[in-house]
Amino acid sequence: MSEPEGFPTRSLDPRSLRGLAHPLRIQLLRALRTGGPATASQLAEKLGESSGATSYHLRQLAVYGFVEDDPTRGKGRERWWKAATQGVTVDESLSLNPDPAVRGALDLYFHEIANNHTQELSTYLGTRHDWGDAWIGVSDMSDFTLRLPPEKLRELDTRLHALIETYRGIEEADAPDAESVRIHLHAFPQHEN
Repeated sequence: MSEPEGFPTRSLDPRSLRGLAHPLRIQLLRALRTGGPATASQLAEKLGESSGATSYHLRQLAVYGFVEDDPTRGKGRERWWKAATQGVTVDESLSLNPDPAVRGALDLYFHEIANNHTQELSTYLGTRHDWGDAWIGVSDMSDFTLRLPPEKLRELDTRLHALIETYRGIEEADAPDAESVRIHLHAFPQHEN
């Protein structure tokens, strides 16, 4: 799928995947993407980690090109970090890679993303009554079961992604009642019982 304009992504290869596939690194990258630039100390406080650990893992993320210095912030020895891209794409060839370390890193990455999705949904469910009346009934936790061959699932996924991208950068994004909205899309085969 082509990269949406204004939404830079990074395609994972075996080397960068192994560099990203660590629970704290995934959390750090997520925090920078959603919360914007931050220092290692700020991220440590937010994530309940030591600043030494966050500093080390931020430097590792920088080696692999996931984060970079933000020279517009900070003074003196204070180092600010920002996400280098806003998303990653996973090439399906990684799942077929003969190296068990690559497949293991991919498994860890996918499980961490699934855990993040679960955590985000749980947080929303625990705070849904804190949102104003306009937000009542507009969230969605639907699920569907379809019988599809692989090529039709790929077509559906491509069309859903394209539809979602049409909402990026809409005029209403600056409306006073606009909020950051997370959309999780999971589509996978399941054996029938």
